[in-house]
Amino acid sequence: MFQEASNFLNFVEELYTQDTAGVSLVEFNAKEMLMHQGSAAQHVFILKSGLCKISLVEENGKEYILAFLSTGEILGELELIRDEPRLCSVQALNKVEAYKLTKTCFLNLLNTDLKLNRLIINAYAERITNTSKKASFQKLYTSENGLQRILKLQETENIEISKADLSAYLGISVRSLNRSLKKLKEEE
Repeated sequence: MFQEASNFLNFVEELYTQDTAGVSLVEFNAKEMLMHQGSAAQHVFILKSGLCKISLVEENGKEYILAFLSTGEILGELELIRDEPRLCSVQALNKVEAYKLTKTCFLNLLNTDLKLNRLIINAYAERITNTSKKASFQKLYTSENGLQRILKLQETENIEISKADLSAYLGISVRSLNRSLKKLKEEE
């Protein structure tokens, strides 16, 4: 549910220690935006620490949370590869440290470094797998089952996810979320 990947982190830390041009380390506070949906893509981030919410706002104005990403995950590469505006917004849920690669640096590496290409292919395969698992889970189980998993994860990760974010991630209304929370409390 909170996705982590160390391969990108190892790759970028090596670049950072070699003082590679276009690679820097940046920090974000909780609730701070790393990327805005629709903005021009000028860099990618690889998360060193912290947790981010990846979301998009649909034409009807409703927010949908695609994922929660953590240590080692790469953010914003798709838009640079496709030369498109940002598909999603990315918000820090707690303090986040991230390596920032400029567009020029990233595209140069993409054209010259086979290791980076393998990492990206593996990341996309993992994301497709995770999306498929999430979709099947949402179809086969009640929202209470998904909510229980998230609540347990919140506890183990020691983070707080708002009701609005929980409902957006589960694809249900806040009202339905409140009913599910009530039902879970009654079952305890």
